[in-house]
Amino acid sequence: MNTRRNSCRGSISGNSGTATNCRYEMSTSTRHRSLSEGPVRRRGSNCAYSSFGPPSDDYSSSLKQTIFTITLRFMLAIDLWLSKKLGVCACEESSWGGIRPLVRLVEISGHGLPWFIGTLYSLLRGETIVEQEIMLNLAFALLLDLLLVRVVKRLVRRRNPPQSRSDIFSSFFVERYSFPSGHASRAAMCARFIIVQLADTTAMRVLVLGWAVLVSLSRLLLARHYVTDVGFGLAMGYCQYSVVEKLWVTRDRLLDLLLMLLGRLAGRTCEIWMWEVSH
Repeated sequence: MNTRRNSCRGSISGNSGTATNCRYEMSTSTRHRSLSEGPVRRRGSNCAYSSFGPPSDDYSSSLKQTIFTITLRFMLAIDLWLSKKLGVCACEESSWGGIRPLVRLVEISGHGLPWFIGTLYSLLRGETIVEQEIMLNLAFALLLDLLLVRVVKRLVRRRNPPQSRSDIFSSFFVERYSFPSGHASRAAMCARFIIVQLADTTAMRVLVLGWAVLVSLSRLLLARHYVTDVGFGLAMGYCQYSVVEKLWVTRDRLLDLLLMLLGRLAGRTCEIWMWEVSH
């Protein structure tokens, strides 16, 4: 036993240089390993920071889109609910079905056909140049309103409310699309036109404004349109008069325009006639 212990001690003492070398190599390898792992740890810490850092642009944009979508759906739900509640004259069986004929008369008063017929009649029967000029611009405003409403309806393609009921008159003149309300835009445009150009007294202005409100309300009571359709139609008609006022057609301007068109038409006819004669 003592011999073995001495041998072991001797081997250990004899290999002291080797052990020292091994310790030095181990410390050196540990130092190199720590240096090599240092950037990895720093990179790992950076990655951890970036994962818990501020949100990216994609996340912010998706969050904004989500909020916008929720808000839009909420407003649409309110529009549908309110429009359904206001449609009390949609048919004879509705809660206010007894006044449906009266509301229909108000609706017809805002239709484009009576306004076109009355404007053309007033234009032909006008006694002064000023009256004819006003009626001419009113006809131009009605045409502009009809064109713009038709374009927007074709672009949006929103269907009419399902509770709307058609009758003999509406089956020929009511369109499939609901947005915007043509009656509301026409009522707002004509009301502003009359108040600025024709109304002389306060009572007449109030009467015209009341008529425009009743026409717009009739579209909701009869369930022809949604609330947003009528609101956008009123704003659209109000702005249309500003366009008509900027493009106001005077009698002299109309004569110049007609002479220019006739001159171009005559020149084109002469060119065609000369070409046929030469060939």
